[in-house]
Amino acid sequence: MIVVIRPGTPRAQIDEVIAEVQKLGYDPRPIFGTEQTVIAAIGDERTHHTLESLTVMPQVERVLPVQKKHKLVSRESHPANSTVNVDGVVIGGEKFCVMAGPCSVESEEQLMTTAEAVKAAGATILRGGAYKPRTSPYEFQGLGKDGLALLAKAKERTGLKIITELLSENHVEHVAEVADIFQIGARNAQNFQLIIAAAKTGKPVMLKRGLSERIDEWLLAGEYLLAHGNANLMFCERGIRTFETYTRNTLDLAAVAIVKKESHLPIIVDPSQGCGRADLVRMMCRGAVALGADGLLIEVHPNPAEALSDGQQQIDFAGFGKLMAELKPFLAAAGRTL
Repeated sequence: MIVVIRPGTPRAQIDEVIAEVQKLGYDPRPIFGTEQTVIAAIGDERTHHTLESLTVMPQVERVLPVQKKHKLVSRESHPANSTVNVDGVVIGGEKFCVMAGPCSVESEEQLMTTAEAVKAAGATILRGGAYKPRTSPYEFQGLGKDGLALLAKAKERTGLKIITELLSENHVEHVAEVADIFQIGARNAQNFQLIIAAAKTGKPVMLKRGLSERIDEWLLAGEYLLAHGNANLMFCERGIRTFETYTRNTLDLAAVAIVKKESHLPIIVDPSQGCGRADLVRMMCRGAVALGADGLLIEVHPNPAEALSDGQQQIDFAGFGKLMAELKPFLAAAGRTL
């Protein structure tokens, strides 16, 4: 870290800061300029006390970090792209991954017909919520364990891998019996104990961005997973809450480019949650591919008008088939294949 001293500070007060830096476990290297002095504090910022508290000293103007706090997810520690292997389905490599299925598991017929339709169109992972976090307690909360049983049946019938949301630490064991990927949703994006519990299973985790979460906070939440020994992480941009009301959320496609620059881990885009409108999903998907996303998470329902949750943002089977066909030239331009 770098400690910037206020101009005109007497040497005796500078020495006080140097002594404090040393006391906190860093090796102080003062640089005396013509008008201003800075102190380079050599040490690992992840394992030492933060020097930001030195700003309480009147002679300290500011403290600047040098290392990124999200060290393990950063390209500084791992310059090459990482991939996540989901029982043979590799995410982050040359092949582009499409995860598709209903927002909520509602019935056996609904799930099975959807699983077969998305597989036929080219999806390799089936999404479906057994447990649903809903804003209102009166809305459909999911089928719970019965929904997980249906997901297991769909996996057996179609061979698709399963991604489903993990809502509680209490659910980890029985969700892990079915899920190939844990989805940590926007409402739990900084639920660090839940993230740690998911990490300890060793299963792949897709971490969605929080509703009002900054990118650095998102990356740091991902750091919890790697810090607890699980490198099978992928990020998911799913839109953030802004002043705009035309769409449910504002899908921040710039975040895809930033995460690809800052991190070595795969990033997925959820255009369904991202804009909350089925008529915009296909366009958002094309943009995500063009920006270098590693996959898509798309809500698909046999009859969106009858969906028990978020029907307005789900596309039907014909729309999904059309979307998959439209993606091919964009994937080719990006050097990817389905």
